[in-house]
Amino acid sequence: MALSGSGSMDPDEHGETFFLRALRIAVVVVLYWFVSITMVFLNNYLLDNGDLDAPLFVTFYQCLVTVGLCWVMQLMSRLCPPGMIDFPSVRFDVKTSREVLPLSIVFIGMITFNNLCLKYVGVAFYTVGRSLSTVFNVLLSYVVLKQTTSFQALLCCAVILGGFWLGVDQESMTGSLSWSGVFFGVLASAFVSLNAIYTKKVMPAVDGNIWKLSYYNNINACVLFVPLILVFGELGHLASFSRFTDLGFWGMMTLGGVFGFTIGYVTGLQIKYTSPLTHNVSGTAKACAQTVIAVVYNSSSKSMLWWTSNMMVLCGSSAYTWVKSLEMKKTPYKVPQDSAKEKLLPGEKSNLGV
Repeated sequence: MALSGSGSMDPDEHGETFFLRALRIAVVVVLYWFVSITMVFLNNYLLDNGDLDAPLFVTFYQCLVTVGLCWVMQLMSRLCPPGMIDFPSVRFDVKTSREVLPLSIVFIGMITFNNLCLKYVGVAFYTVGRSLSTVFNVLLSYVVLKQTTSFQALLCCAVILGGFWLGVDQESMTGSLSWSGVFFGVLASAFVSLNAIYTKKVMPAVDGNIWKLSYYNNINACVLFVPLILVFGELGHLASFSRFTDLGFWGMMTLGGVFGFTIGYVTGLQIKYTSPLTHNVSGTAKACAQTVIAVVYNSSSKSMLWWTSNMMVLCGSSAYTWVKSLEMKKTPYKVPQDSAKEKLLPGEKSNLGV
């Protein structure tokens, strides 16, 4: 399967049976679940390492791996037969990098606070801790873009907020609540929403290509992370880290970067072969499964209200997606003024922000 194609393809034009289409969709969804869940647990393992307290360095290294993989994919695109791997050829341009810089600053905040939230709250509470992205989408859409939100969508946000506060309350009652983790989760949610807004603004600078955007974004992030690592004293932690020359440790770090790169691709695949709405429903179900796996793995005992908070967050998020999809169907389609289209994969458009 090529990394990207020349356009969208209608399966019926090639006489594919329903079974083959269903099988392909099932494989793509399973692949998305596997990559996404594995990435979360792997990041939690790396960030929860008692010997190395350097979350900024871990995030920096993952960005470095992404840049390296972009170079590898460009090389493979040239060497492989045409159509097998169609990765855009990117040459670093200072002007483009400068235009992407505002998004890169937001991107750094998003991935850093996301990893810090995961570090302090763990996988089980991660879904609730990072649940306010939808609420911030509504808030920032009104403040920045002057876009209003329907009453039905606001009700969904109220359910999410209720689930968030109930989850915080239940987690505190067990004595395992990390207020630092909650704080970082709220900040991560805000930066996720800002990332979606700035992504749309800088897309024309990279010809609407998501892979070019990832390339420049991660290069900028690598540069910006260096002074942050120095300011927050992580260089000292690295110098005293006993496993710094351990190949197993670097293998896990590299694997985390590979999964971070891959999640963008499998997300695009799931949207391409299903729909944005189905992708969000799949993501919600994945989050539920991820929470259950974490609770079982850690042999934790959670109250009914704790589980209720998770279901409120997941159901509220799914309902919001469903409401917005119905509203989009009622809104007449307008051809965008800008010729640069936001493509996850050629022939497919999506409002994916993260």
